[in-house]
Amino acid sequence: MIVVMKAGSPKSEINAVCALIRSEGLDAFVSEGQERVIIGVVGIDIDRVAHVGTMPGVEQAIRVTSPHKLASLEHQRDRTRITIGGKNGVPIGAGSPLVVMAGPCAVETPGQLVETARLVKREGAQVLRGGAYKPRTSPYAFQGLGEDGLKLMAEARHETGLPIVSEMTDASQMELFERYSDVIQIGSRNMHNFTLLRAAGQGRTPVLLKRGFGATIDEWLM
Repeated sequence: MIVVMKAGSPKSEINAVCALIRSEGLDAFVSEGQERVIIGVVGIDIDRVAHVGTMPGVEQAIRVTSPHKLASLEHQRDRTRITIGGKNGVPIGAGSPLVVMAGPCAVETPGQLVETARLVKREGAQVLRGGAYKPRTSPYAFQGLGEDGLKLMAEARHETGLPIVSEMTDASQMELFERYSDVIQIGSRNMHNFTLLRAAGQGRTPVLLKRGFGATIDEWLM
């Protein structure tokens, strides 16, 4: 990180910024120009001084590297590419064609799902999506079939050969989703459900993360 001080900032403000940086176990390197002072911040956990830009005398704090390391090409040699649905399944990512995932919002009956899956495959989509767990605004509305819905999705996969994706809504469902689903969807309402994100991230199944309501691109990538 580079901290740019305002022109004419007094020594006391510069020292205060340096003191904050060093108090967090980071190094502060001061470079004094004719008009401005620039402070270089070096260390492992730069996020510990992310608020330095609000201190008196600071004009701006500029990140030199991307904070979202797992998603950034600054920290990854190659673009990510995965295959879902087994070794000869559907490739997603660098160099692969556009992948369409289609299907019913909620899994309701075996007939409904298999008929939809056949239509999805006929029209060229490569992945079948369907909701087994369906949280609703109204507690009286249909909440999904749960594990039975995942079983129906697995049967539709066997019938059509399409990999399946469904939304996980609670960390306690992780074992079920790893048993039945090829991709775990995290819905936009759960993008900030950190317990759920940790459970999904520690598993072996690829995750489809939807961007939450009002979330910035940086928040989504993080």
